[in-house]
Amino acid sequence: MDYSSGRLFLYGALLVLAAATAEGVVRAFLLRRAYDWRGYFASVGIFIGRRLLDTLPLGLAVSAYGWVWQHRLFTVPLDTWWGLGLLFLGQEFCYYWMHRADHEIRWFWVNHSVHHSPNQINFSTAFRLGWTGQISGQMIFFLPLMWLGFAPQAVLAMFGLNLLYQFWIHAEWIPKLGPLEWVLNTPSHHRVHHASNVEYLDANYGGILIVFDRLFGSFIEERADLPCRYGLVKPLHSYNPLVIAFHEWGNMIRDVIAAPTWTARVMHVVGRPGWRPNGESETTADMRRRAAQALTTTAPA
Repeated sequence: MDYSSGRLFLYGALLVLAAATAEGVVRAFLLRRAYDWRGYFASVGIFIGRRLLDTLPLGLAVSAYGWVWQHRLFTVPLDTWWGLGLLFLGQEFCYYWMHRADHEIRWFWVNHSVHHSPNQINFSTAFRLGWTGQISGQMIFFLPLMWLGFAPQAVLAMFGLNLLYQFWIHAEWIPKLGPLEWVLNTPSHHRVHHASNVEYLDANYGGILIVFDRLFGSFIEERADLPCRYGLVKPLHSYNPLVIAFHEWGNMIRDVIAAPTWTARVMHVVGRPGWRPNGESETTADMRRRAAQALTTTAPA
């Protein structure tokens, strides 16, 4: 990172921190509504820890960027409107599948679960991101863009803009936005994404756009009759950044050690979060099936 990009990052970090703080002050002191200040400071601690770890050369995907770029099929010019447009759409497509894998493959979920650990959604949730993304290698999902001819620096810059956009959609107080709901990822869509209600789980993976969720069947609309309940399915009540950052790694390692077979050990790593070898799985599909069965058995004849 050069001096100018480092300075821009600092300004951006200060801006989002100021916005998150202002939101908390307005909510707690002007509107007299509950605000989780301990969660706010935990998120700040997580953010600082992530930035420190990002300075270490731990990345599995970063080492492949240069090799893939050297063996690219084309070179897409980014000084044209169509080149930038293709980069934007390509990055959104790759981000969608990366984010979906974060929820459907436990190896990626153990890092991404940090972002879903707050039990209240607000602006500070946006910068509560896992510390081990470099180890889990989530950025491999963007390698196809580099292979097709988009410069790694441009791909990473577009990814940064994607994350910056998502800052403002971590809010309870912003209503639905009319026709924009059809195209953009909005606060309403993202509230569903952070909800732990069985009806809302594993949905709305888009970054800036919501169109890929609509195309690939992962879109769920926020319902007026079903308020979102935030946090993990099994809520995490710790405010210790170390516990937040590594609790799910500990859960996965314990499951692997206790597994009866090597097949089960592998499934605890690459299977869906909640998978169990004894038929008592707590994957999203299993929980929804049990909920549907419960409704059927309790329905009046």
